[in-house]
Amino acid sequence: MTSVVIVESPTKARTIKDFLPKNYEVIASMGHVRDLPQSASEIPENVKKEPWAQLGVNTKKDFEPLYIIPKDKKKVVKELKDKLKKADELILATDEDREGESISWHLLEVLKPKVPVKRMVFHEITKGAIKKALENCRDINQSLVRAQETRRILDRLVGYTLSPLLWKKVATGLSAGRVQSVSVRLIVQKERERRAFHKGSYWDLRAELKKNDISFKSQLMKLNDKKIAIGDDFDESTGKIKKGKKVLLLDEKEARILQSRLLEKEWQVTSVSEKASTRKPSPPFITSTLQQEANRKLRLSPRQTMRIAQSLYERGFITYMRTDSVQLSDQALKAARKCVTDMYGKEFLTKTVKKYTNKSQSAQEAHEAIRPAGSTFIAPQKAGLTGSELALYDLIWKRTVACQMADAKLTHIKVLFKVDDAEFQSSGKNIDFPGFFRAYVEGSDDPQAALDNKEILLPEMKKGDQVKCLDLFAKDHETHPPARYTEASLVKKLEIEGIGRPSTYATIIDTIVNRGYIKITNHSLVPSFTAFAMVGLLEANFSDLVDPGFTAKMEKVLDDIASAQTEWLPYMKKFFLGKKGLEQRTLEKTEQIEPATFRSLQFEGVSAKIHIGKYGPYMETEHDDKKITASIPVEITPSEFTQETVELLIMQQEKSSEELGIHPETNEPIYLLHGAYGPYIQLGVVEEGKAKPKRVTLPKGMKETEVDMDTALILLSLPRLIGKHPKSNAKILAGISRYGSYIVHDDPENGKDYRSIPKDKSVINITLKQAVEILSVEKRTRKKAAEPVREIGIHPENNQPINIFKGPYGPYIKYQKVNVAIPKESNIEEISLEQALDMISIKMASQTKGRGRRRKK
Repeated sequence: MTSVVIVESPTKARTIKDFLPKNYEVIASMGHVRDLPQSASEIPENVKKEPWAQLGVNTKKDFEPLYIIPKDKKKVVKELKDKLKKADELILATDEDREGESISWHLLEVLKPKVPVKRMVFHEITKGAIKKALENCRDINQSLVRAQETRRILDRLVGYTLSPLLWKKVATGLSAGRVQSVSVRLIVQKERERRAFHKGSYWDLRAELKKNDISFKSQLMKLNDKKIAIGDDFDESTGKIKKGKKVLLLDEKEARILQSRLLEKEWQVTSVSEKASTRKPSPPFITSTLQQEANRKLRLSPRQTMRIAQSLYERGFITYMRTDSVQLSDQALKAARKCVTDMYGKEFLTKTVKKYTNKSQSAQEAHEAIRPAGSTFIAPQKAGLTGSELALYDLIWKRTVACQMADAKLTHIKVLFKVDDAEFQSSGKNIDFPGFFRAYVEGSDDPQAALDNKEILLPEMKKGDQVKCLDLFAKDHETHPPARYTEASLVKKLEIEGIGRPSTYATIIDTIVNRGYIKITNHSLVPSFTAFAMVGLLEANFSDLVDPGFTAKMEKVLDDIASAQTEWLPYMKKFFLGKKGLEQRTLEKTEQIEPATFRSLQFEGVSAKIHIGKYGPYMETEHDDKKITASIPVEITPSEFTQETVELLIMQQEKSSEELGIHPETNEPIYLLHGAYGPYIQLGVVEEGKAKPKRVTLPKGMKETEVDMDTALILLSLPRLIGKHPKSNAKILAGISRYGSYIVHDDPENGKDYRSIPKDKSVINITLKQAVEILSVEKRTRKKAAEPVREIGIHPENNQPINIFKGPYGPYIKYQKVNVAIPKESNIEEISLEQALDMISIKMASQTKGRGRRRKK
């Protein structure tokens, strides 16, 4: 008997194949084979004129979805059907969650098999797990399918109904989403808090003390029995001490006087207290905590984490990575405890097996937490992994093993000192027994280093002891605005609020970045002015859809549909249809909302209005009875847009309105202007119906104060002729492009040879001799195409080669236009096709997706 097993990916297929008998053929569906139409061209002709066609959901016929087979999946479907013709049995082995259940159902609907069908589920790809799954096949769970389909329809209805409204009322290209819009609002609310923040300042004293040849630090806590003010005592909205707080606020003068007065005084211990504490290990990873910790420790985005985890799962290294459950199987608990005993000793093992329970009520679909696969955990250094795969597996291994380790025991020590009328405090911390710290410290990738940092050692002291003051200094402090979300902290917030599912967090963050709502700067999520405009419109008109509580209730409904506790159709009708439904509300708001209302922002304390323009945000204000507009530089964030910013932009704009002079050849005025991306030279003025004036960006490093009429004329002449090459007699030109300053040798025999101008030379005054010297250096890209040092294989999706090449910085994997550096510790002969595919996927996901355009003056 021949059995066809269908999974989602080629990697998963290759791994599973090794654990099945020879009469089982495992093939990949490459994910979903059906979906709602993504564009008008995908809508079938027979329904194109239907009013609901653009939605892809027939809202008048019980929300019947319009499923189509995308063009790029038709070949896959044909191959699956051909394989099925020769089979005696079909086994659907897609992932065990709602998405996997949905893929299996769609396969069943498309393939319409005439042979028996089984649903096979497992949460790890090991020989034992596959054997057990094969022996315990079941039918497709229709409740899971319905829950996923309801989620997909809801997302489509919200997105396709509200997005066109945003295009009309804010800006084209924007999108709204059931989860993404709430996420953007959370980020915007944090930025509003930063705008409302008022800085507070205070002073205190710090001392370096010594006792028994051990030096340690101490801090001023009280003066005349009155507590000294610290950051927590300030009201963020006023920058002043909170009402009701009875603290002493020191200024610089008072602090320095106190410093001088106390420096020569005697320091005496007035009390020593100790307090024991216990730290318990964290539960094993679930999807959201893995994303958070990988972001904190490994600097991986949620998208990268899920791609790497998917690869590790499909190759049999870890259990299924989309889970809300912290529970471990008996097999896993036994394996973890053996690792503890073998690697750290019995004293580090918990006396009894430690079992974790789920906090999330919806954690019912997944079987286990994310852990190393199998009944014996492979040590990270023996797994044969490299780079990010090794790092993530190591993280999962340590967290899983640590959860069966003993608690860490600590002692906190507090020592108080009297110095005249002042009281100082020193705090110490001893790790009496490291317990699970030995294997895993949350937020650190080096447990031993983290242990060293956690201990704060103090000398032995008792009441009445004298200590020596080595140094005493006054220190100023400022309170800081609330920290912006990082990818890790946003994921945590979404999880706490019950918004979305952990498996979708990576996609949510990608979407809001790609739509221009946020940018990631120094690991922080910074909202754009467009995000403020979009959130403002939704808060004023669809407040429920950006309310975390409402969205969380929606998730609860979807969970109830998955567990067959709630009917999906009545909920859909209530949400979308009727007088209070989304459809009617959107129609009414489309008529009521004036476009200018939400395309403009007015921040408190700022005289200028911010407008969302076609080419980016710009400000508009009046100065000396004149209307002034100016592009807002891309580096200015909403929380940094203050009245000072407005005045600076006004000054720049007024200066820009002054002519540098008149071009001697064209008689047109020359201006030094400012755009969103910095200063530039413009020849002439913008006139409707005429060609755009010539503009030249200032060379990198050139200051505005360096630009005079002569410099402007040279910049406008670019690309300028430097001279002719002494060998070819061909022209050498110097110019500026979006990538910086360059020279080009227009060689009639070899074509144009472009070279970057070094930082120590200028496009304005580079000489012919200097240019010839730059051109004489051999250009790597002009060499013949390099031969690969190893051919890895063919990409399964398009049959394009994947090879390893040797580069100037080491070996790298090349696939089409994607180059991926190979870690130094990796052996290029041991890199498999599967590893290469995963590395390529991660690189492609992390690459930027385009640049913004400049706004015209």
